[in-house]
Amino acid sequence: MSLEKLDLYCTSKLDELKAKGAQKGSEKVIAKITVPDWVKQGRLPDATKDNNFGPRYFLAGDERAYLLMNSNSYLGFSLHPQVMQAEEKSVQNYGTGPGAVRFISGTYQPHIELEQRLAAFHGRESAMIYSAAYAAVMGILPSLINENTLVVSDQLNHNCIINAIRLSHPAKKEIYQHLDMQQLERILISYATGENNGHTPEIKRVLVVTDGIFSMRGDHAPLDEIVTICRKYENSFAQGIITVADDSHGVGAFGETGRGTEEYTNSKVDILIATLGKALGVNGGYVVTSRPVIEYLRETSPLYVYSNPITPSEAQAATQSLDIIDSTEGSKRLKKLRALTMRFEQGLTQLGFETIPGEHPVTPLMVRDTRKTTQLTQHLFKHGILATGLNFPVVPQGDEEIRFQINANHTIRDIDYTLEVLSNF
Repeated sequence: MSLEKLDLYCTSKLDELKAKGAQKGSEKVIAKITVPDWVKQGRLPDATKDNNFGPRYFLAGDERAYLLMNSNSYLGFSLHPQVMQAEEKSVQNYGTGPGAVRFISGTYQPHIELEQRLAAFHGRESAMIYSAAYAAVMGILPSLINENTLVVSDQLNHNCIINAIRLSHPAKKEIYQHLDMQQLERILISYATGENNGHTPEIKRVLVVTDGIFSMRGDHAPLDEIVTICRKYENSFAQGIITVADDSHGVGAFGETGRGTEEYTNSKVDILIATLGKALGVNGGYVVTSRPVIEYLRETSPLYVYSNPITPSEAQAATQSLDIIDSTEGSKRLKKLRALTMRFEQGLTQLGFETIPGEHPVTPLMVRDTRKTTQLTQHLFKHGILATGLNFPVVPQGDEEIRFQINANHTIRDIDYTLEVLSNF
């Protein structure tokens, strides 16, 4: 069969994306990393005295060294010697991959140990690993949503939540304005009091779903308020109100001990989804909740049942990352991360740039203009800094930004160099 007609269709769609400014273009390929000795040794220089540069990255076909200011590895664990050693040792014991889905012969001891560790880390009864956090959201929500379910979602929730809701075909979907708790409560009241009784079928269960940290902005959901509001109206529905948060950017990077948005807001949602692929520095996603819910998902969630898990070595490495987070070193890394984030935010403000302040290491520079955002991204690249420019329609028109992400392998000199380059734009 010829692909000629499909090629024409794909080309036209690519042209449309380019015209809108939404085409991502060719990927930058990292070909080499130079790692300072203090990173190789798992040490952290004093954030107030450090006079060195952190790791530098080299792109294929480019001899220049780049500072990575758009990495999700918030604690620097992807280059941590103990995490790397744990993965290497596990490969020797279990091989490079599971070779099967979990219910056949793809469950290895490191998978079980990691799930137990994740449950304990978050103070839950049980946990379950997915191949990715995106797969977790796509696999979990459709298993919990049926023809009698109302889904209530924040306006700026991640693409995985949006697509999971579309896949689920709930009885009704409601969207509240970003972080607008009054509107969230009005929505719940309207269904709890029967104002929407004319809608069929009957609403028996409500799922309120939100990001913990909103990845484009670095702000967080007020989970404490969300949980309180939902508890007020849960008895109005036969199967209650279930709170769900995807805190992939929060876990390991937010909160005093790295427990994420739940810790920061002193609250706990019913179902917490997160990733191993950001602050934990490895790969994969997971969910923590009650034991009956986990057992149900193991039987019904297709992206778990029919997909290979992460490798045993990745599971072992993630367990090592959790151990470091709960150590003295982990506390120091989190403290350094907060200090560098504050330094960068204050520097942006002093230079006259607009940002969204907060303790999370996602720090947006709000440009609010597509052309200027592109120019600023190119200016940073020219001076050896990799940062992510976000233009409409990836973000709403008027919210165009450069998204910077601080990590524990950055140094004061890295932060100050970035601010110096920005000052010369």
